[in-house]
Amino acid sequence: MNPNIQTADDLRSLFLNFMQKKGHALIPSASIIPENDPTVLFTTAGMHPLVPYLQGQKHPMGKRLTDVQKCIRTGDIDEVGDNSHLTFFEMLGNWSLGDYFKKEAISWSWEFLTSPEYLGIEPERLAFSVFAGDEDCPRDEEAASYWKQAGVKEDHIFFLPKENNWWGPAGITGPCGPDSEMFIITDKPPCGPDCSPACDCGRYLEIWNDVFMQYDKQKDGTFKPLSQKNVDTGMGLERTFCVLKGVKSVYDTSIFAGIIGKIQELSGKKYGSDEETTRAIRIIADHMRTATFIIGDDRGVTPSNVDQGYVLRRLIRRAVRHGMKLGMPQGFTCEIAKVIIAQYKATYPELESHGEFILEQLKLEEERFSRTLKKGVAEFEKVVGNIRRTREALEAAKAEKTPESAGKLRPTPEMQPIIAALKDGTATDEMFDRVLSTLDTIDGRSAFKLYDTYGFPIEITTEMAAEQGLKVDTEGFDERFKQHQATSHAGAEHRFKGGLADASEETAKLHTATHLLQAALRKVLGDEVHQKGSNITAERLRFDFSFGRKMTDEEKAEVEKLVNEAIQAAVPVVCEEMTVAEARAQGAMGLFESKYGERVKVYTMGKYSKEICGGPHARNTGDLKSFKIKKEEASSAGVRRIKAVIGV
Repeated sequence: MNPNIQTADDLRSLFLNFMQKKGHALIPSASIIPENDPTVLFTTAGMHPLVPYLQGQKHPMGKRLTDVQKCIRTGDIDEVGDNSHLTFFEMLGNWSLGDYFKKEAISWSWEFLTSPEYLGIEPERLAFSVFAGDEDCPRDEEAASYWKQAGVKEDHIFFLPKENNWWGPAGITGPCGPDSEMFIITDKPPCGPDCSPACDCGRYLEIWNDVFMQYDKQKDGTFKPLSQKNVDTGMGLERTFCVLKGVKSVYDTSIFAGIIGKIQELSGKKYGSDEETTRAIRIIADHMRTATFIIGDDRGVTPSNVDQGYVLRRLIRRAVRHGMKLGMPQGFTCEIAKVIIAQYKATYPELESHGEFILEQLKLEEERFSRTLKKGVAEFEKVVGNIRRTREALEAAKAEKTPESAGKLRPTPEMQPIIAALKDGTATDEMFDRVLSTLDTIDGRSAFKLYDTYGFPIEITTEMAAEQGLKVDTEGFDERFKQHQATSHAGAEHRFKGGLADASEETAKLHTATHLLQAALRKVLGDEVHQKGSNITAERLRFDFSFGRKMTDEEKAEVEKLVNEAIQAAVPVVCEEMTVAEARAQGAMGLFESKYGERVKVYTMGKYSKEICGGPHARNTGDLKSFKIKKEEASSAGVRRIKAVIGV
């Protein structure tokens, strides 16, 4: 291993410098809040912001790109606290947009992994997987041959099926292709003669993945060669750094040292002292880091009961619950966030620029939950107590099987048959066992009450139930959730794991309308207005913006009027490529936090709007036909939301 890699900053810089030497242009991390993408809550991989360019659009910085992308994945949130799972992570990546392909990508991956100048991993400690082929697409002998040319021994190359070595498409159709994954071989012995990177035994730890987008899946299920073949790679910074430092857990690296140190200071508990304390500290460290990045993003959201705000709320509240279990004082979330901001501000300056907002939102959410947490815990214990008492009474009645024991059972619908059988002497063990088998679950009604009345996200109830050896009827919870016209957790998670944004003509028009809307809002309400989020479907747009009060009817009417004037003017939507400095000089709206000086696309709509953006857009404002605000409401503290339609 390269002894010069002492910090995560060292690894980040080493990777980017290596890729720049190979002709890649350095681009900044995109927002972790996807723009105008209704199918995904957060940026979950480096490829999300680059989808238009992977599909053929020209990127302002060329055909070879590299970056470190902020990513969030909460699908495995229940696993956080173990050695490797994180909800926020940084993804090192490089792309070829129709330029180089497998030979170069594999050669460079091998060089970066094994060269003493870079990671310096011993070749014997590495294993590689490639696509085994199936009835759709052939075995990837090409990728395997390039690994062999690089110096990989044949018994370190594994051919695995689609479930292991295939990427995409994210939707039903679209770009996809085989991938080649790279693994560290750990000290764990093989789990058997067929042990491979497909196992979950822990012997193989993935650190890098080269995706070769070479096919386009059709509606009929067939695969056609793509006209533009792309390479998309991803290396998790935290996991790779963990391997390089020779520690078992990502939480035992310097990445988390300052955060965990602050938690120990505030709680008086020692990390590593016992399993329960260690897990709680890891959960707090992970969730607070993720929450800080979500709120501190330039498109940052605030805690709420829907979409990204719901994910944020559950992260903060889960951290607060574990913090209270450790005896941490009120306000600890802000103290931990200060450490995170200080640690990352040089790499992600948006955290420092939004520092006050981060602390304000954490303080408010911690106070909200703390006010109801004790009452909620009391309600939870009452529910658990009822389950246990019912079980004890039923077990006693089963042992006695007398008419008198029937009077000790509550006459619920489930108990009525047993009560009747006890009275007439026909009760059997099977009747009791059938009901007893159901007395290990908190019902959906009780779980929803904990959410609706006491602010317990379903994950907290599920976690607390597991600690008591109980389950939760999450289906029943979701049903009640939907009945109250809220976004169900299951629905949010489904969209969180979803695919790419709709790039239809109607969506492009609605996206164009958000530009005109933001310009009109700033003209009517002032320069304090900035976009805080956007969601577009084929039917409507939803636009969140910073503003401290409800808009008046007159203000809404004026905004509508200005947008419709721009539409009636029927001006062309002009796209130009320029540097960030040139865009700023021209007065373009956009995010100027990047320190890399990259080229950007600026969309101009006559005198009405000039904004940095990645698309898609209408060709002419007249294509929108008309604009109508359907609703203006609060989204969260200091953030308003407009829902609007076009063409009506």
